[in-house]
Amino acid sequence: MSALESPATATATDDVVLVRRDGPAARITLNRPAQRNALSLEVMHEATAALKRLGEDREVRAIVVEGAGPAFCAGHDLSEMVGRDLAFYQRVFDVCTELMDAVRHVPQPVIARVHGIASAAGCQLVAACDLAVAAEEARFATPGVKIGLFCSTPMVPLSRAVGRRRALEMLLTGTPIDAATALEWGLVNRVVPAAALDETVDALVAAIAGSSSLTVAIGKEAFYQQIDLDEPRAYDLTKTVMSMNMLAADAQEGICAFLEKRAPTWTGR
Repeated sequence: MSALESPATATATDDVVLVRRDGPAARITLNRPAQRNALSLEVMHEATAALKRLGEDREVRAIVVEGAGPAFCAGHDLSEMVGRDLAFYQRVFDVCTELMDAVRHVPQPVIARVHGIASAAGCQLVAACDLAVAAEEARFATPGVKIGLFCSTPMVPLSRAVGRRRALEMLLTGTPIDAATALEWGLVNRVVPAAALDETVDALVAAIAGSSSLTVAIGKEAFYQQIDLDEPRAYDLTKTVMSMNMLAADAQEGICAFLEKRAPTWTGR
């Protein structure tokens, strides 16, 4: 098992998606290394189901999405997409959208652990995650324009992560960007040597797990609700969220613990 591979790579299995607990986190591994973890319909269905299951598990404080083998994810499985009818293509992109929506709507933060290439829908998945950590050798691309299929669905989270001009450069040219550029543009949070990838992801998980699970869930939901609102409506929303948050037992416990100079005891309520 190399530093660039997920620990799950060493597991011999026919399962296209692997799920395992890792301390306070759960790891979802895309497990089609020979296909660079291309998102077949089966993979997308399985990953979405895994996210929904984990979203209901109060013991899981963060979810890490990773790829087995030499790549994070090369995008859609193009071998499934030749010579089909419109209904099939609509189904593919419906299922893909359901996967991205599941990332957004689970209460736990979802962290992309990226090595190798994250291309097309793989880049979309990185952009859809709440946080992302990349190895120095990682690359990111939306190259659909080069094969006659514009990356229209990937541009939804990509443009929201990096802004219009930078997203359009990636979309219109199909040229990959390196990890340092992805960091500068805001597509990822950290870039580290491959050997430090898991350590860095674990540190983010530990920081998240140190807070109330209820508070983190409230904050994640409110963040995405307010981000596309104008400022007055965003304040209308968030002042209500904070007022309701104050009624939570964990908020009262946290404030009292701060005032009493002690560690809080979280209950998730």
